[in-house]
Amino acid sequence: MTRPRPAELDAVALWTSAQVTALGVETWPIYGGDAWRALLADDPRKAAAIFEAAEQWRQHRAEADELDRLLSDDPEEWYRRVTADANAEARRIAPALAKRPTAAEIRARAGHRPPQPVTATPGWPPVTIPGRPGWHRHLIDGRQVDLPTNQHQEQAA
Repeated sequence: MTRPRPAELDAVALWTSAQVTALGVETWPIYGGDAWRALLADDPRKAAAIFEAAEQWRQHRAEADELDRLLSDDPEEWYRRVTADANAEARRIAPALAKRPTAAEIRARAGHRPPQPVTATPGWPPVTIPGRPGWHRHLIDGRQVDLPTNQHQEQAA
């Protein structure tokens, strides 16, 4: 299996580092940004930014190519690599999450409260009945009456 080599074993990374060192600069703006565009063409910081950007792109492509190869040749290793960051984050937050109560524990602490019955109220429109589409509870002559309409019903005189 071919893996990206560490910078100390990577001839291209070493060459790029040597080129930047030879320019005699220690800091430079990000390639393509406003500060980079403001530099004169012969400013060595401009060249250093180009070397840095090229090396970052080369390393990015090498990693992407390696993942593409693994997806075809070794799907288990591919999966391990693409989920490594998420697994590390999960391991990091697991202790804190384990201390939090679950939804069931929160409900148990709150105690059981039975659902409130649907009740029509005087002076208000009929109430929609949950679980019975199109049906509404009306208050007619002091009684709760379920009807397939939401139109106010006249009360008996």
